[in-house]
Amino acid sequence: MLDLAAGESLADHEVHERAWLIVLDGEVEVTTSAGDSVGGGVGLLVEFAPAERHGIVASSAARLLLLLTPWPGDGHPGAMTIRQKLYTRRHAAKRAA
Repeated sequence: MLDLAAGESLADHEVHERAWLIVLDGEVEVTTSAGDSVGGGVGLLVEFAPAERHGIVASSAARLLLLLTPWPGDGHPGAMTIRQKLYTRRHAAKRAA
C-alpha cells in the first residue's frame, strides 16, 4: 500500500517482479520508458512486466496498491543465497571506495 500526496511521485524505477498497480483513491499519471502514458482514478489497473521501467505521479492525493509476484523475483536480493549476498555487498563496497 502506498500513499502519495498530490504532486508526489515514484520517479522512473523498476522492480524485479511482475507488478500490478491498482488505484484505490485519488488520481495518478503512469508513464513507461517507451513513452506510453495513462492517467486514471479509482479502479485503474496497470500491469508492468518484470524490470519494465515506469514512473507514477499523483495528480491528487492517491492511495495505491502494488502487487508484486512472484515474490521475490529473479535477481531480487531476497532471492539470493547467503554467498550471493556476501559477494554483492563486497562488490558494492569496492565500488563505493
